[in-house]
Amino acid sequence: MIDFRIITLKALATGIFALGVTLLISVTFVPMMGGKLAGAGLIMTIICPLASAIPMSALHYWNTARLRLARKEAAEARDELAVAYEQLRMSSRLDPLTGILNRATFMDELEKASLGQKSGGLLFFDLDYFKTLNDTYGHATGDAALRRVGQLVSRMSADDDIAGRIGGEEFAMFLPFLKRQDITEAAEKIRIAIANLKVTTTDGDKIGLSASFGVAYCETGFDPSRMLQVADANMYSAKRQGRNLAVS
Repeated sequence: MIDFRIITLKALATGIFALGVTLLISVTFVPMMGGKLAGAGLIMTIICPLASAIPMSALHYWNTARLRLARKEAAEARDELAVAYEQLRMSSRLDPLTGILNRATFMDELEKASLGQKSGGLLFFDLDYFKTLNDTYGHATGDAALRRVGQLVSRMSADDDIAGRIGGEEFAMFLPFLKRQDITEAAEKIRIAIANLKVTTTDGDKIGLSASFGVAYCETGFDPSRMLQVADANMYSAKRQGRNLAVS
């Protein structure tokens, strides 16, 4: 907001300064040229600098204030645009229901991990009897279950881990630098945590969840698509063996 009171005070100060300079020059040089500073000449010496300096300086200070305000608004708009862009970029990377990476972004990050010569454990898991859950309790309860699992996965992920919803009730995680012998144990921790979740249905009932895990070890330079197929096959093996298992 432009403060016109400040502009007015600054314009008056400029006018008084201009009057002082004009009077000083006139008092100094008019007598030297044989003139006398009095009467109409004195009046004009006073009126002219005030009449010109005050409105011109007021216009200058007003334009300066407008320019400063415009720059401030432009800077704020730029900052808001940067925030909006970052939010849009993040929203395009995330699955809107679970809050973890969507399939496309997960595959991109998995590809980067491979190109970065990272090794580690790949976990592919699927919620058990999810279609039955949807059919019995409704899609709102199914969405709540997916949301709870997404929150759990996010909470249990380390900074370098990659976690995403691959589609439907399927999730995947890549745990870099994890040793081959530790992968099944890591999957078991997440499997048990999911088995301990309780989801409240629209009727107020609480139901439990479980998930079947397929585990694969990724050597450096691994093929993301092929390793995901391996983990997927192991997950279906867990389904055939009775579900709520981790198979490597």
